[in-house]
Formats: sequence, C-alpha cells, structure tokens
Amino acid sequence: MEQGVVFAGFGGQGILLAGKVLARAGMEYGLEVSWLPSYGPEMRGGTANCTVVLSDAPIGAPIVDAASALVAMNAPSLDRFEPELAQGGVAVINSSLVTRPLKRTDIIAVPVPVSNLAHEMEMPRAANMVALGALLKVLNTVPLETAIEAMAHEMGERGRERLVDANRRALEVGYAEAGKALEAQ
Repeated sequence: MEQGVVFAGFGGQGILLAGKVLARAGMEYGLEVSWLPSYGPEMRGGTANCTVVLSDAPIGAPIVDAASALVAMNAPSLDRFEPELAQGGVAVINSSLVTRPLKRTDIIAVPVPVSNLAHEMEMPRAANMVALGALLKVLNTVPLETAIEAMAHEMGERGRERLVDANRRALEVGYAEAGKALEAQ
C-alpha cells in the first residue's frame, strides 16, 4: 500500500501543519512516511501545498506523480491539482470556498464545508484540522486517535498546548462530516 496525498490552499490556512500532522500520525502508526512542503514567497495569502506519502514499504521518492487523495482548501488549489489525481482518487473539497463541481468523472469528490464548520466552532484557524479529519475518514489508513496524538505532539512542539483540545474537536468534526458526505453519495 502506498498513498500519496496533496494538501493545497492559501498560505496561512495551515496546509503545511495538516500535512505534518498526517505524516507524524502515519509514522506513529508504523508506516513509512515522507513530507514535502512547497510554498510561495508571499507566505500568508500566497499558495502553499505539501505532499505526504504513506506506505507500508520504503518510499523511493517524496514526489507524487498521481496522488491518491487531494485536500483542496480553495478553488485555485482544486484547479491546480485536480488533473494530478490518480484515476479513482479522492478529492476532499472545502465546499465553503469551492463551488464548482469536479471537471473529471473518474475521481471521487467529498465536499465538506471546512471553513464554515471551523467558523461555527468559533475557531476559523482550525479549518486545516477539520479538513485533515475529513481526509482521515476518507483514506481510512491512519486512525483518528493516532492523528489526535500526532496533532497534540506538533502543537506541543510549537508551544501551543492550549490549542490541543480545540484542534481535537476540529479533527473529530471533520471526520464526522466526511462520514455524512460519504453516506450521501
């Protein structure tokens, strides 16, 4: 099993952190992982993306030609990375900001109103964790609890322990919403 995941959005949306949490969760779950960030010079407001590879065998390269999954936090990210999804791949789409349907019919869309859910929780900056929770449900590779532990570790390293409970809730909300979106399909 090898899964390549692309997280993409604007700088400041927590794209790189979401990828880092997934990579750490995969590692803690016993998988081989790689995390490759990419961002524009603008930082906040510019583009940001990262690629995470999860595998049960050694990973040859961190570059993914045809991703298994995409988390698109905005329309430009969907435009850029939809063509790079593998046939049968899954796109977790922030339907709060992306209103267009997929152009391809050979991939699966899982729309989740990520930004709206984060705002309803009064935590707009936790949209990345809502999206990650949704991805965890869709991929079914790394358990939610393992990702929560990885997130707590990442937040602790950044001196943001006070945000762990809120981000745990965001992961759980995203996970539940993706379950609803999958059932509706």
